[in-house]
Amino acid sequence: MDQHTWQRSSFCGGGGNNCIEVAIDGSAIAIRESSEPNTVLATDHTALRAFVLGVKDGRFDPLLDPR
Repeated sequence: MDQHTWQRSSFCGGGGNNCIEVAIDGSAIAIRESSEPNTVLATDHTALRAFVLGVKDGRFDPLLDPR
């Protein structure tokens, strides 16, 4: 994965090691945290699209509630 161009979220806020990064790896999308660059999750375009739409729709909001 090091040979790929990693892109950080626009919400990263000036860099640091608290960012989500993504890269295209052929037909897969690679995802990692900047604080753990050697740990990479791979998924496909369809699954990532479903996840992003779910986030935008608020389906994961209950996971953010600390109660």
